[in-house]
Amino acid sequence: MMSLMVSEETRTVTSTTVRSSAPAVGESPASMSDVAGVPDVAGVPDGTRAWATRLVVVGIVLSALNLRPAITSLGALLEEVRDGLGMSGSLAGVLTSVPPLCFAVFGAMAPRLARRFGPGAVVCAGMAAITAGLLIRPYAGSTAGFLAASALALMGIAVSNVLMPVIVKRWFPDRVGSMTGLYSMALALGTSAAAAVTVPMTETLGGSWQTGLAVWAGLAAAAVLPWIPLVRDRGPAVTQEPARGERHQPALRITRSRTAWALAVFFGLQATAAYITMGWMAQIFRDAGVPAGTAGLLLAVTMVMGVPLAFVIPRLATRLPHQGPIVLALGACGLAGYAGLYFAPAGGAWAWALLLGVSNCAFPLALTMVGMRARTGAGVAQLSAFAQSTGYLISIPGPLLVGVLYQHSGGWGLPIALMAALMVPQMVVGLLAGRDRTVEDEAAR
Repeated sequence: MMSLMVSEETRTVTSTTVRSSAPAVGESPASMSDVAGVPDVAGVPDGTRAWATRLVVVGIVLSALNLRPAITSLGALLEEVRDGLGMSGSLAGVLTSVPPLCFAVFGAMAPRLARRFGPGAVVCAGMAAITAGLLIRPYAGSTAGFLAASALALMGIAVSNVLMPVIVKRWFPDRVGSMTGLYSMALALGTSAAAAVTVPMTETLGGSWQTGLAVWAGLAAAAVLPWIPLVRDRGPAVTQEPARGERHQPALRITRSRTAWALAVFFGLQATAAYITMGWMAQIFRDAGVPAGTAGLLLAVTMVMGVPLAFVIPRLATRLPHQGPIVLALGACGLAGYAGLYFAPAGGAWAWALLLGVSNCAFPLALTMVGMRARTGAGVAQLSAFAQSTGYLISIPGPLLVGVLYQHSGGWGLPIALMAALMVPQMVVGLLAGRDRTVEDEAAR
């Protein structure tokens, strides 16, 4: 309900690894069944490493499929949930603000948990938490219980968000680019599928919103299974050693960098737009007279745009010295989409969904800029943690404020105006974050 989206996540390693480890142009990535490049992993005997590697691939894909359905399935049935629980618009806004809060709080705990228990065990527990939360929340019987069960599921998503890229880097050090692409595609597919099929599946299962939400626990339960044999894998989750050929450097004082702050605000504003879209866009279309099933499909269209563009935008961004033009293009799509929602929400619904889907692809752009704005591996990791944790905190009030405005104004005019207004500072800070400079140089000055 609440995008797209990578503490995503938080995805501390993704930006670095996509740039540094992707195959060169013309180079064929190794087959996923080829384990020659897989390092020795503690707890995995040599004779079973090939089998374990295939199991990790399955686990990564199934886990990525489960990182958004808890959110987008609820967005598709938000009206039924509100009616069933007697939830006000303001409380619904609180519900849409829970994901970024959980991502900021629980995502920060993931590296410490992984160092103690191992990344496989933490992801396994995360998938189990998602399963339990999705199964419990429809039948909690109260708004407080619904919120608590949602937080449980989101806690599992938060730690898995952080550790998925870590696991990719650890098990596939020579195929990080291809595996990250596979992971990103599965995440986008899970996001869009939940938005598209929740309403028709609910109708097929008898029309109960409880059943329509609980059924997604089955997919999460399937994602637990591949990780069970890897629970004893307790090798280091996040290395503190400098990269090969890279001298040890003192800790970067990241808060001295204007680019780091610009990137953090850009990340926060794009996350705000994404969570508002996932939490409220289906409801906007439904209030405009669009049938519930069609509204879910429209949300799915918005989410599925992230599948192809997550590959295109990072490659284009790395070829430009300044990523400002991409920031402006995505922002223009967002402004056009919001204008359409304001003036003709039902008449051009498919066009607005496509435009907002393109605009929401500021997320992979933000991750790419994290990798480009730092010179060293340690700098990228520190910048990613700062930008994403700060950004998720910034994104918390947005969905809540939309719910309050919707309830007190009685319509979508003011909330849509707020969404459009937030796009302007997003474009400004995106231009600042896209300049060709590094946080190490700025912090040193």
